[in-house]
Amino acid sequence: MAPQKHATGLGRGLGELFQQTTGDIDRIRGDELTGGSHYRELPIEVITPNPQQPRTVFDEDQLAELAESIKQVGLLQPIVVRPLETGGYELVMGERRFRAARQAGLTTIPAIIRPTESGDMLRNALLENIHRVQLNPLEEAAAYQQLLSDFGCTHDELAQRIQKSRPQISNTIRLLKLPPAVQKRVAAGVLSAGHARALLGLSDQQAMERLAQRIVAEGMSVRAAEEAVVLHEAPEEPAVRRPRPKREDPRAAELSAALSDRYDTRVTVHMGEKRGRIVIEYAGDEDLDRILGLLGAG
Repeated sequence: MAPQKHATGLGRGLGELFQQTTGDIDRIRGDELTGGSHYRELPIEVITPNPQQPRTVFDEDQLAELAESIKQVGLLQPIVVRPLETGGYELVMGERRFRAARQAGLTTIPAIIRPTESGDMLRNALLENIHRVQLNPLEEAAAYQQLLSDFGCTHDELAQRIQKSRPQISNTIRLLKLPPAVQKRVAAGVLSAGHARALLGLSDQQAMERLAQRIVAEGMSVRAAEEAVVLHEAPEEPAVRRPRPKREDPRAAELSAALSDRYDTRVTVHMGEKRGRIVIEYAGDEDLDRILGLLGAG
């Protein structure tokens, strides 16, 4: 039986980002008709692996895992190829993605076609265009990862150019560690980035998938999802009689969720009869500086 053709899954936003970026490069170089960088879906059969590829050993289990992810979600990060004078294309970046795509049965693959000398120009154009294209959280994570891994961009350069903190970038990239079924929900907008970050607190992928289903079925808030993760990961204790917890103040829960979204971190509001407190969590010195800046205390 011939391999089934799977949809690439490249989101409209991410596809637009690469098309717009490579189009900008062509206009800058003035060589739209003479082989400048551009984005295209290529038949896998016209691509030749790079004979100079220094990496020759690939973990088969990891390749199988990536292939399964491609079957379910698609390939979010395009490979990079260069045109050959004899016809066809030679792989420049993305050997692991290329092998996994073939293993998944894809017949076409998203690719950036560019002369090998234009790598720096392509990286800089991608950095500029990330602001101009509406990406969903998973597409944003894939774009960041590709800039870091394929185009030699540093975390500091990426943070400075897109005006986000390093912890924010790291937390976004971590979304790529979600199980494929959960990634699919994030890409479709069924789960928010806040829900997805909460799920990453679970150590078991099956548990992530089960909780993701609950979030959608029950319409759980991000705060409720975070609490469900804490309860799941807490060590089991002998059953003892505990005082009945006080019912959570609806206004406190509403304020906690609003402040968590505003400051992109977990914020907890506690309200008592006469006084209360607000707890703001942060991840490292850079994240603290970011939050202080938002509070006007930096």
